[in-house]
Amino acid sequence: MLSALSREVRRPTMINVLSIVLTLSSILLVVLILLHRGKGGGLSSMFGGSMSSSLSGSSVVEKNLDRLTLFTGAIWTICIVGLGLLEKIK
Repeated sequence: MLSALSREVRRPTMINVLSIVLTLSSILLVVLILLHRGKGGGLSSMFGGSMSSSLSGSSVVEKNLDRLTLFTGAIWTICIVGLGLLEKIK
């Protein structure tokens, strides 16, 4: 009985934590996507993204921005799947 009670207490806490992480990662993901350079430049050029040479392809700033965006997208996906599984168990 103690195990069932502790599971019932932990589930809402886990849902709250995942909801907070999902909200923060969603906001961060929107900001990171807006920072990417499109065809005509972007907000990333304001932060040093336009200082790349034409021979190197993309700059270090763009590569790091890509990595950070993918990492944030992975966290967002994990939160969505986790929340879906927790809601399905309810």
